[in-house]
This record gives sequence, structure tokens and C-alpha cells, in this order.
Amino acid sequence: MRRLRALIGTSILAAAALTVSGATVAVAAPADSQFTGTLADGTTWIADMPAQWNGIVLLYSHGFGDLTAADAPDPTTQAALLARGYALAGSSYDPNGSLWALDNAVQDQFATLRAVESTVLPGKPRQVLAFGTSMGGLISALEAQDGAGLINGALTTCGIVAGGINLNNYQLAGEYALAQLLLPGQQVQLVRFANAGQALATAGLLGQAAAQAQQTAAGRARLALAMAFLNVPPWSAGMSSPAPAGDPAAQEAAQYQVEFAGAFTALDFIEFARPYIDQAAGGSATWTKGLNFRALLRRSPYRREVTALYRSSGLRLRTDLATLTGNANITADPAAVRSLERTSVPSGRLAVPELDLHTISDQLVPVQQENYYARQVREAGSGYLLRQDFVASVGHCNFSPAELVAGVMAISQRVTVGHWGDVADPASLNQVAASLNLGPARFADYYPGPLTGVVRSHRLDRF
Repeated sequence: MRRLRALIGTSILAAAALTVSGATVAVAAPADSQFTGTLADGTTWIADMPAQWNGIVLLYSHGFGDLTAADAPDPTTQAALLARGYALAGSSYDPNGSLWALDNAVQDQFATLRAVESTVLPGKPRQVLAFGTSMGGLISALEAQDGAGLINGALTTCGIVAGGINLNNYQLAGEYALAQLLLPGQQVQLVRFANAGQALATAGLLGQAAAQAQQTAAGRARLALAMAFLNVPPWSAGMSSPAPAGDPAAQEAAQYQVEFAGAFTALDFIEFARPYIDQAAGGSATWTKGLNFRALLRRSPYRREVTALYRSSGLRLRTDLATLTGNANITADPAAVRSLERTSVPSGRLAVPELDLHTISDQLVPVQQENYYARQVREAGSGYLLRQDFVASVGHCNFSPAELVAGVMAISQRVTVGHWGDVADPASLNQVAASLNLGPARFADYYPGPLTGVVRSHRLDRF
């Protein structure tokens, strides 16, 4: 009876006809149906069943900023997936914790899958695919390594695949450079914020300093250096393509717009999120102590831009880099680093195939994270399971529904046939996406440069 009630759920019913003992009577035929439930830790879950199920479940992981259950990234994509027969499910994650819900998100997602399989689905699914956005993309990457026997594949979109420790550290490196070079001698709080209000106050202070610096050649050179550590892309809204690498001034101007333009800037969001990461980790898992800023810049894709702007401004780059290295004394809490490494850092050891999609200009999760992640996966021996594709688009997670549905179809096909073939090639994805009439198809032949400011060894003596 419990299963019957769950299957009835909140169904929207469509009219049909049935012949009984020679008489034709009107009956109800099931259309798309929605179900909800609650897990033992208070996590809520939601599931949508299509009228005609194709046997595939998409286990969707939402991004940072809200602890509300979601089973798709947007209503249009949700409707398109249901129309193609996919069952959708997803959870809120534990509402009693941090917005950075990595302490429990993977467990809550797998518990949601068990609840949906036992109370909603009419039979055993032939495929279960993880699907995640932003922070949820990190969750789906973790599911891809921990989900043997539970999921068959994963689609990670705009994911924080370099992990929470690297996210913290390259962001702090850039903010530290802003404070040191634009506000010398001032005490600027960069870590251990008591609340989001304190963090946003720091973002405001740094943003004001950046606006003033943008007015001079010396200021623009120093901004370019800080934005190199932040991995800011040189492609802002309104531009048809990235600023050319041979035009350092245009690159810096575009990066400035990406990082500092708007009522709620990218820097505002970065600072706003940090207290929640600290809350989840139980302390600050971010540091500058021991960093060599000259070595960090040497590995940056924007090194030539920075060098050119410093040269034309008359400043000595070597002097500023020495200042940054010499004053780098921010330490982390070792227990917090261990906590974040345990919950929020992918190992790269994949148990199932994974397809990653990333926009080329992502102001919050730089596309260079995919470069770092690919190396992790290769070193773990799982390179044959990973494919990465890039969308010529500006903005964090700025995919069209056509691109997302094409990604779902591609990872499902990979699971079905057992090999990649050309299913994840940009041309194939564009062909499928264009046929869906759900928006633009912008997959491009592209591969990002290295991620600046990464930490590959979390040595406790640095903290």
C-alpha cells in the first residue's frame, strides 16, 4: 500500500479510455508526477517521474547558496529531460549545517536515491547518472569516485573539481595580493570572518581599492597580477570572444569587468562564501605562509600579460613579488585542512565514466580547474573514464538547456555502449544540441591552461 500511495503521489492525470465488460469508461492515465520526502537527518528530497519513463534516473546535485531540494538546474532543462523520459531526483542536503554542504551531501544524495528507488520508481532503473552544478559539480565528481554499484556515470557541470582547498587558496592568494599592493600598511581582514557581513565588508574595501587602481597604469599592472592569482578570465559580458593574448591592456580591462563589475561582484561572492566553507571545515583551511609568489606567477597563463603591464608602468615586478612572498604569514587550522581534504577534495580515482562541461569564461569557478582535475584523474589511473568539453560562453554555469541535455545524452550513451567513441567530441555534442531546439549549441575545441595557486601537498608544517 505504501508503494501504491507513493506511485500515485501528486500525479497530474490525463484522460484516457478503457473498455470494461464491453462498456467504454473514462479513466485517468498518469502524466508527469512529483514526489517529496524527508530523510532521517532532516534533508528533504524531490523527485519527478515522467509519464513515459525511459529507465534512467538523474540524481541531481544543486549548487551553493540554498538548501532547498532541487532535481534540475532550471525549469526549462527540467521540462526537456522529463519530456525525454528521464526520472529526476535530488535533495536539499542537511538543512542544519553549512551552505557548503560537503560534510553530508554525498551521503544525502545516495540516501535520496535509495528512497526514490524504494518508493517512487516502478522498477529497477537501467541507469543512474549523477548530474551536478557548481558546488553540486564537485558533489557529482565525488559521487563518480564513490558511487560504484550505485550510479553508472556522472555529468559534472561548472564543477569545483579542483576541490575546496585549492578554491580557498588561489582565491586568498589573489585577495592577499590586492590588500598588500593596493592597500599597503592597512590591516585588511582576509580570513576567519565571524559572519558573511564581515566578509562582504572586506570585499567592499578591496573593490574600492581596485576601482581606484584601475585609473592608473601602475594600478592596472598590480590588478593584473592579483587577477592572475585569482585565475580571472579575460572575457567579459558583451565581448564576442576573449581579449587576445597579444593585447595585455585589453586582457586586463576584460578581467577587471569580470571580477569587479556589477552590483554584486565576483569578489563579493567569493568573500561571502568563505565563512560557510570555514563553518563546514570547523576553522580556516586557507593559508599564504610558505607560498612563493614568483613561482605561482611563473605557472600562470597570464604571466606575459602581467610582465608586459609592469614593464610599461615602470614598476618592478620582481619587487612586488618579493613583497608578497616576504609578508605571506597567514596560517590555516590543521584540523580544518584535514576536514576539507576529507570532504571536499576529489581523489581523481573514478569508479564510473564522467563527462565534465565548463564555460570558457567562468568568473566563479575558473575553467582552469578542469586542467588541474584532468591531471589528478590521469595520475590516479582513471583518465580513460574522463572526458571534458568546453562551451564558448561567458558566465558561471551559463549553459543553454540544449547543451545540458546534450551532455546528459552523451554520458548516457557512454554508459550504454561502454566506450566514448566520438560521443563527447565538440562536433557531436553541437549536432545533438542543435537538434533539440532548446537554445544555442556552443561546444568548442578548447583546452584551458594550468590553474594558478594550486596546492598539491597539504604539509601541516605550513599552517
